[in-house]
Amino acid sequence: MSPRPARVPNAVVELLRLCVVVFFAGLGYELAQVAESRGSTDALGGVDPVWLGLLLGTAIGFVLGGVLGRATERSVAAAERQLAGQSAEHVVAGVFGAVVGMIGAAAVGWPIFLIDNRTLAVPLFAFVVVTLGMLGYRVGVARRDGMLGLFGRSAGLVPQPPATALLPRLVDTSVAIDGRVLDVVRAGFLGGVMLVPAPVLAELQGLADAPDDLRRSRGRRGIEVLETLRREPGVDVQVIDDEAPGVPEVDAKLVRMALDRGAALLTLDTNLARTAALAGIRVMNLHALTLAVRPAVTAGEEVPVLVTKPGKEPGQGVGYLDDGTMVVVERGRQLVGHEVTVQVTSVLTTANGRMVFARPLPAEAHP
Repeated sequence: MSPRPARVPNAVVELLRLCVVVFFAGLGYELAQVAESRGSTDALGGVDPVWLGLLLGTAIGFVLGGVLGRATERSVAAAERQLAGQSAEHVVAGVFGAVVGMIGAAAVGWPIFLIDNRTLAVPLFAFVVVTLGMLGYRVGVARRDGMLGLFGRSAGLVPQPPATALLPRLVDTSVAIDGRVLDVVRAGFLGGVMLVPAPVLAELQGLADAPDDLRRSRGRRGIEVLETLRREPGVDVQVIDDEAPGVPEVDAKLVRMALDRGAALLTLDTNLARTAALAGIRVMNLHALTLAVRPAVTAGEEVPVLVTKPGKEPGQGVGYLDDGTMVVVERGRQLVGHEVTVQVTSVLTTANGRMVFARPLPAEAHP
């Protein structure tokens, strides 16, 4: 039978034990001094009370030091497990709050020491400091961003920016005219505060009053979408004034207002989305969302497509998938007006979306 390996002592526990031993040894020494000064050492039979106090204090400290050291180690380990799931900013904000609370407690509680009895004053002062320190920690954690904004910059810490979905967003004219924003809201992917600038409303009203039937229809649809959006639960539509009267164009006004307000921009205009992103604005591009949720089409896949018109190149036909993806069909000019099955040859991704190139299957080549 192999010998049992000796247990390696925990350095932290032994260090804590040493602190407790020293404390109780000092306490025993002080008590021995008090007993000796009062002449209460006759019953010791000539034993030096100082040495006896030191020995008893050391023995008691050695026993209690091990218990307190291991209990402290377990408490620290439990605290470590609880803090493991917290971010560094969360912990730092709480520490800042605790420090502020303890400083405030010291400033408010110092009159307690006017009490002559230190036995009452010290515990009472400690109670005030601990209570306000705990309050400061909780407030610091609850108001993490504000706390880091006040004290974190000097320490190289800054609060994390809020998520784009939590920001109020300025609604572009293209979003109102398109109308798909209603489906996105009803699906639960969009909500919160939506800001409709007065220039956007004016642009929609101008379209609704236009003599051209198509422009008039688009303007009226945009106004109806905003009216419907106002009645949707979970959405707060607010009409705001023109906050950039010196800027002539509506798109430029939106960029300026988004910068001034720290708001996100909700748009379907790819060019406006690029300009706003270059200016440092958070952009919620519904067109990019549409591209992201489109089903993937890969080379070699066979898909049905309705060829609707001739292509730019000789012999080409153009059709569209159900999700709106344009399909350029080789030798498809004679297939215009027919739904055929084509084989994908390549997929080209552009700024405006995906473009699929395909050729008809041999059986579909002649309608």
